[in-house]
Amino acid sequence: MGTMRLLKPLVVSVSSLFFVALSGFAHGFVMTPRSLINRLSQSSYYLTTKELWFDQTLDHYSPYDHRQFKQRYYEFLDYFQVPDGPIFLKICGESSCNGISNDYLGVLAKKFGAAVVSLEHRYYGKSSPFKSHTTENLKYLSSKQALFDLAVFRQWYQESLNLKRNRTGVDNSWFVFGVSYSGALSAWFRLKFPHLTCGSLASSAVVHAVYNYTDYDKQVGESAGPECKAVLQEITELVDRSLETNKKELKKQFGAAELEIDGDFLYFLADAAVVAFQYGHPDALCTPLVEAKKAGVDLVAAYAKYVKEYFIGTFCVSVETYNQKHLKNTAVKEGSSDRLWWFQVCTEVAYFQVAPSNDTVRSSKIDTKYHLDLCKNVFGEGIYPEVDVTNIYYGGTNIAGSKIIFTNGSQDPWRHASKQTSSLGMPSYIITCHNCGHGIDMRECPQSVSSIEGNAQSCNIPDAVNKVRQKMIEHINLWLSECKGLGWHSM
Repeated sequence: MGTMRLLKPLVVSVSSLFFVALSGFAHGFVMTPRSLINRLSQSSYYLTTKELWFDQTLDHYSPYDHRQFKQRYYEFLDYFQVPDGPIFLKICGESSCNGISNDYLGVLAKKFGAAVVSLEHRYYGKSSPFKSHTTENLKYLSSKQALFDLAVFRQWYQESLNLKRNRTGVDNSWFVFGVSYSGALSAWFRLKFPHLTCGSLASSAVVHAVYNYTDYDKQVGESAGPECKAVLQEITELVDRSLETNKKELKKQFGAAELEIDGDFLYFLADAAVVAFQYGHPDALCTPLVEAKKAGVDLVAAYAKYVKEYFIGTFCVSVETYNQKHLKNTAVKEGSSDRLWWFQVCTEVAYFQVAPSNDTVRSSKIDTKYHLDLCKNVFGEGIYPEVDVTNIYYGGTNIAGSKIIFTNGSQDPWRHASKQTSSLGMPSYIITCHNCGHGIDMRECPQSVSSIEGNAQSCNIPDAVNKVRQKMIEHINLWLSECKGLGWHSM
């Protein structure tokens, strides 16, 4: 959930990069860089990429509208203990779902003898109900409709499994997983449909909709540390000043000449820094910038080098993602989810990553007005994030669910929109380390950028991650056994 501006993708959001569902990068929702995910589309990064299709209801809340659309899903049965093993439902978030990624969920599936199924989120990827994403056509795009999609799909899949096994009335034990926005969906699914799942894992789950999300920028400053934070603030000041006197050359220096709206450009620069902390790679940003400061090198030039080599290069982020002209494009494109996520931001959750009133890392020009103007410019009049309605419906951090595991990385700016304290039936864990970022518990190779997934044995997995993973396994085992009245023997 990104930088979400959730650097949406990953957010990444992430799905996505190394997101278990690393969600997306779309203009501030650094959840999971979708573009990177697309680059990693080789089969070795997925347990399966075989597309399957399901006829889904367009509007679950209308008794009169019976229209349907084709929704893409995947299944991985290699570890499934036929016929009574559990079924792990992996929720895809705000990006194209190109398969079931080879991440830590695969390890869990093998441990528990589980089948893994994954449903693409409505409108994203190949699951669009319409041939054009006009504002009018986007009215069925919401977390509420998406949750109903999951419930209907879960029932249909169970029935089809029973049909294959020539049995009736049997229910396997289901467990739901998600990261970032899909992590929120995972928690909300257990909340709204507790009879359909034995529990859920909500990794880096942004369950609390926030109008002005100033804690995001504050966490970036804390994660950076005093020295790096001071350099980033100096760069922001220099950029703001240069924007007034040398705008054209400045944007060209960062390879972002196409961003005519200054707010878009400044958001792009803010996200470029955020991604290093959100995804657990602070040294990639801070080390060269602090060294440049000590050497008396031009800081703006040093930052431009980082942005082009790391943010655009390693993370494969497209500058176009930040261009409101691009966001206004209503064409249905499988690889582009930016407009779709912004619609959800502008109607349901906001997460406006605005600059705090003081001690800000990002430009103070990234304010509430910028976000509201974007929503109006991209989607038209009358589009406004109903944050209070969203939090009343789901409960925010006061969610009254049960059997939900919440996990967050200590350096992740999105953790302040998640549930960070444990309550009855809902354990919450903060995974604390220097590079513990977004969705770290569900990445197969938590600290790898160049090879996002891979063999866990060859990865540098922090002890903090392993400890929380063991807790996750214990909760999953307990809740599955309570669901079925018997334990699993693959602990």
